[in-house]
Amino acid sequence: MIRAASSPDSSRLRIAVFGAGSVGCYIGGRLISGGAEVVMIGRSRMRQTLTDHPLVLTDFEGFAFETVLTPEQFTEDAAQAANADLVLITVKSAATADAAKSLAKYLRPGTPVVSLQNGISNAEEIRRHLPDARVCAGMIPFNVVQKSPGHFHHGTEGHLMAAHDDSLGAFLPLFEQCGLPLELRDDMTSVMWSKLLLNLNNPINALSNVPLLEELSDRSYRRCLAAAQRETLELMQKAGIETVQLTAIPMRLVPVVMSLPDWLFKHLASRMLAIDPIARSSMWEDLEAGRATEVDWINGEVVRLAESMHSSAPVNRRLTELVHECENTRRRWPGDELLAELRAAKAGAAA
Repeated sequence: MIRAASSPDSSRLRIAVFGAGSVGCYIGGRLISGGAEVVMIGRSRMRQTLTDHPLVLTDFEGFAFETVLTPEQFTEDAAQAANADLVLITVKSAATADAAKSLAKYLRPGTPVVSLQNGISNAEEIRRHLPDARVCAGMIPFNVVQKSPGHFHHGTEGHLMAAHDDSLGAFLPLFEQCGLPLELRDDMTSVMWSKLLLNLNNPINALSNVPLLEELSDRSYRRCLAAAQRETLELMQKAGIETVQLTAIPMRLVPVVMSLPDWLFKHLASRMLAIDPIARSSMWEDLEAGRATEVDWINGEVVRLAESMHSSAPVNRRLTELVHECENTRRRWPGDELLAELRAAKAGAAA
């Protein structure tokens, strides 16, 4: 872990959160709760929600905060990022290029920009459109769900991480003060792939249509996740990508734990990951809202890694296909049926 010393000027720094949906509103709101100067930039739908309702934040450990945002704290105008000292990008991965192009019109050269998004390649995409910014890959390991209009709930454990860059040091006290410490890392490629191993559960949770805790209590769903994780770990090893430990259990043992009988898994799970009973994946939330999902930036990343090495990833490819089908059909899958479907995909690829 790398932390910088507290800066006396940190209270005057201005942070812009670009893409204020569930995650962006939660991160921006937490920073506001700690006294930071924040502007959240989002869509008109969210602006109207937060005009009609206060911003309410809660988490699984009992944190609670409520505030009424001012027009200066939430806007649709990307130009309000022009005088930001730090920009956090929290848009869905499909909107990354558009977000970066919008910011390119306004950001000062040298502005630090952190991608707090799912997937592996977003920082690279942002850098293409913001060559004069100091773009850093970042990672949010926890789940955020909108429980009701304006109420955002943080339902799983984990802390923020970003690539080590000297430009971020002055901001660390602001994250510390709001209770969301930011850890700076020199191994973000490994961090992001290790997080993706956990995010491989997002499509399974979305297809199950049940809360995360209920889904992970079903061995059939866990075996689906284990199959996707094993396939990914094999490809990562072939590509020379190391894992880092993001849970109480080393990442390479997670598929083993996921495959355990229910009674043994339940015994170990409390030490592995804290999950709020109401927590669901962001992919489930996207399907419920009729939005396109990020499956191409989660399981699709595994498929692209396989293709780059002239290999295949049949389990992750099939999960990608099923989520895209679900975007249109809204079909949900019982655990035993989904497991059989993934096993068939793997067998078909091996034939």
